[in-house]
Amino acid sequence: MRIVKPTLRRPLILAVCAVSVVVLSGCSNLSYYAQLASGQLALLRAREPITRVLGDADADPALKQRLQRVSAARQWAVQHLDLPDNGSYTSYADLQRPYVVWNVFATPEFSLEPVEHCFPISGCLAYQGYYAQADAEARAAELAARGADVYVGGVPAYSTLGWFDDPVTSTMMRWNDAALIGTLFHELAHQKLYVQDDTRFNESFAEFVEDQGLREYLSAHPDTDAPAADSRHRSQQFAELIVHTREKLEALYASGVGENVMRVRKAELFAQLRTDYAQLRDDEWGGDTRYDAWFADGALNNAKLLPFGLYDEDLPAFAALFEEAGRDWPRFFAAAESLSRAPEQERQQQLQALRVRTAFNR
Repeated sequence: MRIVKPTLRRPLILAVCAVSVVVLSGCSNLSYYAQLASGQLALLRAREPITRVLGDADADPALKQRLQRVSAARQWAVQHLDLPDNGSYTSYADLQRPYVVWNVFATPEFSLEPVEHCFPISGCLAYQGYYAQADAEARAAELAARGADVYVGGVPAYSTLGWFDDPVTSTMMRWNDAALIGTLFHELAHQKLYVQDDTRFNESFAEFVEDQGLREYLSAHPDTDAPAADSRHRSQQFAELIVHTREKLEALYASGVGENVMRVRKAELFAQLRTDYAQLRDDEWGGDTRYDAWFADGALNNAKLLPFGLYDEDLPAFAALFEEAGRDWPRFFAAAESLSRAPEQERQQQLQALRVRTAFNR
């Protein structure tokens, strides 16, 4: 399996089209849907056309320069990647907070399968999103009290799947230009194709579009601010470390040992993860502490590993599909859409066949 960068910067929330959800959902979980609606509406009210920001003599010159690059990259994506040409990412929103939303991930104590939440429009998702961190923390506490493993992660960007004209947000400005532009490609890919109740398909598809699209963009724009090769390599090593731990946990949970023994071994595996990371950081990275905060931010548990499994499972399959489409974006999207219409079991079989072809051709 090809391991790509970890998804720490953006465990994507596919927004639930909040206003429509409130209308469609009735009174069940009304408080949750109400905060989605109010949060989404507040974000929409914060939008300002990028053209207006660029014309504002008092606007931060550094911000204006970055927004110019975003606008140019968006137009490039429309022309060269066949991504949607709509009102998304033609506006900017200064949110005055570190994240757009906070996602709550949860799993059973002895499983890496997410506790899913289903919505009328976007289908079933592996997380719940909250516009206020306190609300996310409160929900996580409720789930933890029921025995679940929980993790709350901040989300700098998300897509409403084309239901609204999504803005570039201030929370996205922390990234280098390559990460910012890659995120733009990722979110537009979700607007291009989205399958209800198949998070793995959706995220692997959008992540492939981001990765391949960014490679092509950087080739055409070599002066773009991008991470150094050693930085990308360290991200890949970290992701591999997490995935290796996931595999060992999956084997443990399938072993059939008693719960008390399983609980002890689970703790040992997470302790080993800390040790392995420290060794990697100190011996190979020269003391680079970029991921220390991830280990310090709450307890290690199943839920904290979930985002790593949502984005890259089927990347090799989409890479194979892209090659079979002659590296032609319209043909690739047509093939992906055809694949998305297949019944779930058949779709998974076709993806598996594509993964096998990728491995065979390496």
